[in-house]
Amino acid sequence: MANELITAAERGDTAAVMKALEQGADINGQDERGRTAVLAATHGNKPETVKALIEAGADLNLRDNRSDNPLLYAGAEGMPEIVRLAVEAGADTSLTNRYGGTALIPAADRGHVEIVQYLLEHSDVDVNHINNLDWTALLEAVILGDGGERHTEIVRLLIRHGADVNLADKDGVTPLAHAERGDYDEMAALLKDAGAH
Repeated sequence: MANELITAAERGDTAAVMKALEQGADINGQDERGRTAVLAATHGNKPETVKALIEAGADLNLRDNRSDNPLLYAGAEGMPEIVRLAVEAGADTSLTNRYGGTALIPAADRGHVEIVQYLLEHSDVDVNHINNLDWTALLEAVILGDGGERHTEIVRLLIRHGADVNLADKDGVTPLAHAERGDYDEMAALLKDAGAH
């Protein structure tokens, strides 16, 4: 029954999801990949189904075999509506993905400006969290970004919300040094203005 629930959730068939729950399906049951119904609905990018499952009491903090949960997956994949639903429902922003990063870090490196801004303005996510690569969201936005408009805006947002501009990577290379190495002039200027060296 858990798998029927999870399949219906991924399809975004909210009526079938609610019916399965009424028939006793475990809302937090997991499939062979460790996915709960609310994570499957997130994989399908079905915000209405995610919302219905949250309202029915789904545990947003359970992670699958890849250490993903709705907030972490939606943050990485650029699903602002699901990020908002998860944060508003009290998802734990300190939980990390398989790389040891919070939802903010992949959102920053993939250029999801709207999600970065939302997390910084509406959640208690740690702007200076360091992942398993010894990178912060700021370092990822510079190193893995393309130096373009979206990543530059993300650097601006991170700085505005207290990112430590001199927190270097494990080799001691600072965000500014990475920006200069990539010829990301606008990013470098923002970092210098914020006291980077």
